Amino acid sequence: MALWTAAEIAAATAGLASTDFAVTGVAFDSREVGPGDLFVALTGESTDGHRFLDQAFAQGAAGAIVSVDTACPHVRVADTFAALNDLGRAARARMSGTVIGVTGSVGKTSAKEALFAALDRSRPDAVHRSVKSYNNHTGVPLSLARMPRDTRIGVFEMGMNHAGELAELTQLVRPHIAIVTAIAPAHTAFFADESAIADAKGEIFRGLEPGGTAIVPYDSPHRDRLLAAAAPYAARTITFGLDKGADVRAIEAMRLPSGASFVTAKLGARELSFTLSQPGMHWVSNALAVLAAVDAAGADLARAGLALAEMGGLQGRGARFLAPVAGGDVLVIDESYNANPASMRATLAVLAEEPGRHVAVLGEMRELGEASDDYHAALAEPILAARVETALLVGEAMAPLAEALEGRTQVMHVADAATALGRLKDLARAGDAVLVKGSNGVGLARVVAGLEGGAIDDRRGRGT
Repeated sequence: MALWTAAEIAAATAGLASTDFAVTGVAFDSREVGPGDLFVALTGESTDGHRFLDQAFAQGAAGAIVSVDTACPHVRVADTFAALNDLGRAARARMSGTVIGVTGSVGKTSAKEALFAALDRSRPDAVHRSVKSYNNHTGVPLSLARMPRDTRIGVFEMGMNHAGELAELTQLVRPHIAIVTAIAPAHTAFFADESAIADAKGEIFRGLEPGGTAIVPYDSPHRDRLLAAAAPYAARTITFGLDKGADVRAIEAMRLPSGASFVTAKLGARELSFTLSQPGMHWVSNALAVLAAVDAAGADLARAGLALAEMGGLQGRGARFLAPVAGGDVLVIDESYNANPASMRATLAVLAEEPGRHVAVLGEMRELGEASDDYHAALAEPILAARVETALLVGEAMAPLAEALEGRTQVMHVADAATALGRLKDLARAGDAVLVKGSNGVGLARVVAGLEGGAIDDRRGRGT
């Protein structure tokens, strides 16, 4: 079944189709275009998608949205970015099922993926979600535009780093269920304080459909602020957390020898016991939010529990693998996608539970504004509590943390990811647990890729 026909694209965007065609996917990055896709030629400050039309069609594109003349099959519009938004709105308008929106300072991508897995277990092939972390002003309409015609449940992640952004995105998504996972210091360079961050996250509730449900973290110090933000728009509000006052709460959360957690959750008068494959109390919180949303959507809670037990680690967000070194392997915990003070503390707590020597490769946390030095230095205590024997710190902003750790554990402060990987080659030993985490712009994914590729397995240099 075609995702979009040329006539439908033209109608949605007020554009003019050059010919009849049909597409099975949508992309705005020419590198991601595959056979049958619609290529949206976005024009930005640094590049122009129209330059890549030949490449997109060489890779199998079936049509394009453009704002200039071209010989390839296309729909011509005045503004391709506006057209992408229009196509997203049209996709949402033709979807008659349940839509769930997810935001939060931490945990939104993880919760979105866990929610997809839980719902897909009940409704296989009927659930659609945002891919990767496509959660901004281009990613959200793209994710909507990719939604198949027969989707019964859509799960969309929404992010922001300025006030007002979520208010716009939620009007595109128009969720029936809206989740805030947590409020924490993130993008603080653009906000006066955490209360302002909570207000910006609370904008997600403004797009709720009539009769909609708001899901709020009970344990958050900003709970009442979020509840107040939801009140004018939500017909029902559900809280989740560890405190006994939460509507959905964990009455037991026990770490298993495998690193997984055994959780008993209480939802009103009901109880559900399940194994949560992902380690850490932050994942217990994510799971409670997921169960609240599954229940609000009328899906099967027991099947959701099975899905949570079987979830694998997400690349850049907790995926684990063994990397070879002389004499054996090291455990790598890949948290390289992003970082803020709250997520740093959470993943260091996970590292603390691992056997063996602990090595932390930590990249600087960005967009923290004037308090950046304090936020970085404050990681010293969580690092020591995690029994980190060597802290390999990456980036200029890590200087205050390096100073705070001096004389308390081994510290190596380097400029970039490539240097960090080189230091690991001399540092790592069989049996180590290595945590890799930092803001995405630091590029620690290259360290993870190097570890996966065996870059630290210099057996000859180690005399083996």
